[in-house]
Amino acid sequence: MTLCRILFRKQGNRMKRLIFIALIAIIGCDSANKELSPPKSPDLQLTDKTNPWFQSSITELEKKRLAAEKIQNQLGAAKNIILFVGDGMSLTTVTASRIFEGQRKGLLGEENNLSFDQFPFSGLAKTYAVDTQVPDSASTMTAIMSGVKTNRGIVGISEKVSRGKCATQAGNEVISALDLAELAGLSTGIVTTTRVTHATPAATYAKSPDRDWEGPSKMPQSAIEAGCQDIAAQFIAYQSNLNQRYPGADTDGIEVVMGGGLRHFLPADKTANNKDGIGNRPDGRNLVSEWKKINSQGTYLDNRTDFDATDFDEATQVLGLFSGSHMRFEANRKHNGYKQPSLSEMTANAIKVLQKNPKGFFLMIEAGRIDHAHHTSNAYNALSDTVELSNAVDVAMQATDGDDTLIIVTADHGHVFTMAGYPKRGNPILGKVIPLGQTKPSLAVDNLPYTTLGYANGRGHRHLGTETDSDQCYHQPVLAGRANLTGMDTTQPGFFQESLVPLTTETHSGEDVAIYASGPGAHLISGSNEQTIIFHVMNHAAGLVNQAERELNR
Repeated sequence: MTLCRILFRKQGNRMKRLIFIALIAIIGCDSANKELSPPKSPDLQLTDKTNPWFQSSITELEKKRLAAEKIQNQLGAAKNIILFVGDGMSLTTVTASRIFEGQRKGLLGEENNLSFDQFPFSGLAKTYAVDTQVPDSASTMTAIMSGVKTNRGIVGISEKVSRGKCATQAGNEVISALDLAELAGLSTGIVTTTRVTHATPAATYAKSPDRDWEGPSKMPQSAIEAGCQDIAAQFIAYQSNLNQRYPGADTDGIEVVMGGGLRHFLPADKTANNKDGIGNRPDGRNLVSEWKKINSQGTYLDNRTDFDATDFDEATQVLGLFSGSHMRFEANRKHNGYKQPSLSEMTANAIKVLQKNPKGFFLMIEAGRIDHAHHTSNAYNALSDTVELSNAVDVAMQATDGDDTLIIVTADHGHVFTMAGYPKRGNPILGKVIPLGQTKPSLAVDNLPYTTLGYANGRGHRHLGTETDSDQCYHQPVLAGRANLTGMDTTQPGFFQESLVPLTTETHSGEDVAIYASGPGAHLISGSNEQTIIFHVMNHAAGLVNQAERELNR
């Protein structure tokens, strides 16, 4: 007897029978009690399944579906955290860099993907500071590293501090993700192409009411007398400061630091001469010597030769200061005898050192000179350094396990950098706008050609030919406004894009920046967020607070 007949037989009146007829229709009973099967849809050609664009999107969707299936939501699922910061890497910078890299490969360019473009999860971050619509790297990196927004120009301290006022610092220090990792017993590292005392790397370990206090030469005497430490000195005293701040802590210091900024570590003394000149510390301290004394088994590096000769598989602590100030732009790195290690090379070797800890590690990697190239209105170096960041991300992905390593790629802020006009597909991203169906550049109403990339403000156009050091523009006058680019090769490294508003340096922008994520906890990156969420995602993924508390309560 079928299920339908049984149901009908059990009903005692017409009303009940009608109710059950409706119910039967809903559940799809049939008189034959056959196994139900979905109806067959007609074979209609609703899509062009052979279209390559259609197929590539299907492939992309499948990757996202598989990534969603592998989501690890468990607190503390991540053993390692790698945070990449492209300083000044706006969305326009990402788009233009992807095309730039693609065209270098011989592609049209637009279809290319940077390494982090292919991460399964992404979102946006609001970059404003507590006191300004358009931020700086100090306030934004403090938000990223601590989950606490602060004022412009402040490093590792909440908004309660007044910039440059040493007396307001005490009690307002925030704890960073790197601090927590140290307290939890993880290994820690910092890699940057800027000075290691510059705002972005400083926000990982320092607490300062002024980002400019990288060394004592930048500090007012009143601040020194009040007991505030310069940022370089804080780096040397990091372990002792942390242990003092958290009684019972037993930390071992930052295992790897590589970047520039040697001048803030050496005394202003001719006896401390180095390849970039002499140090600028008026207090006479030699912080390199102090670091070596504290880390007797550590490896100190200040040149490419020693970098290449170091066995990072065996090294346990490394300090590399490869330049007096910032490191060179990627395009300029091998010129004029500089021969500094690349961001991707430093990344690979930092991971080798940090991976020795069975508990895991926290590593911050900054492509800091993207920002500096934009400040000069030079897109070539901004894009080149972004591509190198992409290379470093790929290195990190290859060197770690995606099942236990959270990798986040983001920017601290953007720049007033634009990509506009109506250039045809495959038009050189650094070139002049040539429209579809044409071979000659478009002309503006002033009968002059214009480039796809430009800046809303800045130092303006100049052409330094094959020069790969953007900083050379600071020796030139400000030339904002229109220029006659006819017959000019705008794709050369030394071409500086036009700017609308004349300023001594191009400025940051206030728009949202992208966050890309892969690994445990990565799915928490979605939608539009306060920039502070990055800290909380890292904390959730690795259980940093819980681990630190356990270690402190032992």
